[in-house]
Amino acid sequence: MRNRDAFSGCHPLVNFLYFALVLVFGMCFMHPVCLAVSLGSATAYHLYLKGRKGLGFSLRILLPMMILAAVLNPAFNHEGVTILAYTPNGNPITLESLVYGAASACMLASVIQWFACYNEVMTSDKFVYLFGRIIPALSLVLSMTLRFVPKFNAQLKTIRTAQQCVGRDVSDGSIPQRIRNGITILSILITWSLENAIETADSMKSRGYGLPGRSAFSLYRFDSRDKAILLWLGFCFWYILFGWISGALAFRYYPSVKWAAFGPFPFSFFLVYLALCLTPLILNGREDAKWKRLRSGT
Repeated sequence: MRNRDAFSGCHPLVNFLYFALVLVFGMCFMHPVCLAVSLGSATAYHLYLKGRKGLGFSLRILLPMMILAAVLNPAFNHEGVTILAYTPNGNPITLESLVYGAASACMLASVIQWFACYNEVMTSDKFVYLFGRIIPALSLVLSMTLRFVPKFNAQLKTIRTAQQCVGRDVSDGSIPQRIRNGITILSILITWSLENAIETADSMKSRGYGLPGRSAFSLYRFDSRDKAILLWLGFCFWYILFGWISGALAFRYYPSVKWAAFGPFPFSFFLVYLALCLTPLILNGREDAKWKRLRSGT
């Protein structure tokens, strides 16, 4: 079966380095252009991976969170020289605090979106493959942690379905009875999670996980495509890092809004950053076009 996301089919090292780059750059670069590129690319990739579920996540969770973060910053941060109004207690509301609040909201949303994409692409098997021999205990714990929420939700649905069959769901009975049913479901869920963690630890220990010289079967192969993408990531890292050191990506919010002069040189850094963030979508687009040509026989 063809992998829907071609980037997920790359070597785990390529996947991990890509997300490490976009996450670090997304948290460090506060230039509005960089924030827009990061948020737009992360949202587009998440929509590609999750479809309507990704759109619902963006509208129901991220959008209200962004609005809340943008509104709260000027309410508590009163720095800036451009005063727009005063609150009833006399504190100023400044343009700079509004702009910084919006920028912080975009940065937070983009990081969350990138982590959502990471969770879809970097499976626990890939993470253990990369770090199982270097930090076996920590990699196992992190892998179990990343898998915990999806498995927790799936098991919760299973338990609730079973409890509904016997009339003991949180939607059955009076309010005190619903509370007792909810506590029962939570107790069952916690017991299951603890037993599952113990069984996983015992299973890995019995297989000799983490022992020196232990071999491991792997389906991952580092091919020519992975080499090309790795070289591309290296070029983007050093080029964007040079732009950051040179000040081309600088943007100041306090005490007044100020940014570096815009020209061909800074524009090239924004263009490379955009290409870096869109790398999975570009790769997927090429693979989808190739697949359509093969299907059509042309």
